[in-house]
Amino acid sequence: MVDHLANTEINSQRIAAVENCFGASGQPLALPGRVLLGEGILTKECRKKPKPRIFFLFNDILVYGSIIINKRKYNSQHIIPLEDVTLETLPDTLQMKNRWMIKTSKKSFVVSAASLTERKEWISHLEECIKHLLTKTGRQPCREHAAPWIPDKATDICMRCTQTKFSTLTRRHHCRKCGFVVCADCSRQRFLMPRLSPKPLRVCNLCYRQLLAEEKKEAEADRRQTEPIHSASQGYEPSSGDDSDKSDDEKAEQWPADTEFYTSQVSWSSFHS
Repeated sequence: MVDHLANTEINSQRIAAVENCFGASGQPLALPGRVLLGEGILTKECRKKPKPRIFFLFNDILVYGSIIINKRKYNSQHIIPLEDVTLETLPDTLQMKNRWMIKTSKKSFVVSAASLTERKEWISHLEECIKHLLTKTGRQPCREHAAPWIPDKATDICMRCTQTKFSTLTRRHHCRKCGFVVCADCSRQRFLMPRLSPKPLRVCNLCYRQLLAEEKKEAEADRRQTEPIHSASQGYEPSSGDDSDKSDDEKAEQWPADTEFYTSQVSWSSFHS
């Protein structure tokens, strides 16, 4: 179908209509060989509450934005290269059904469809486009994904210290590494993660220590690669025998960074007990 529609007048008209709906706030979408395959409204789980978003599936990108007037005006355009996308189906919740996660290296988020059939169609078309694109480019599927942000309403207390209760005066913050909802005291540090942003981003204290340890390990590996090779007859210093020098501050908190909330069958409230 892509080859049949590519460079046709009707495809050009459809893409032009999408560009017109986004207006000056959107980026140009017409490219040689690019085909608009479908569109639809999905509910996106945002930080504050779920919101409807318009999605457009092209053969190489996924575009979505906020709805001002349906079929006439959209804004807040986002463009996601399909070769960076991985999909994961999720179980239903009391508030949202027919859910799945769109995971990329820069941003991951949860959407839901109006019906199970609609979800299957979206996932099927997306996977087909991704597979075709990766085959065409010779690239491997993306294996590093940004953590999805836990919605604000998922917890009333900090997910790190489990002591601070959020209120109108005590703000919620999100760790950009693990996506947890944390208090200011548990997320005072910032760390440069070039994959996500050119600027240092807020991270929780646990992720900050882990990132520092990873950075130190990588620096040590680089240093060893540049060191000259010594003779095998060189002596070795005996080990101290003490391999447990971690302080209490370095121990993991109640919620480790690799906890997968979106794939867990446990309800949110049970983590607060």
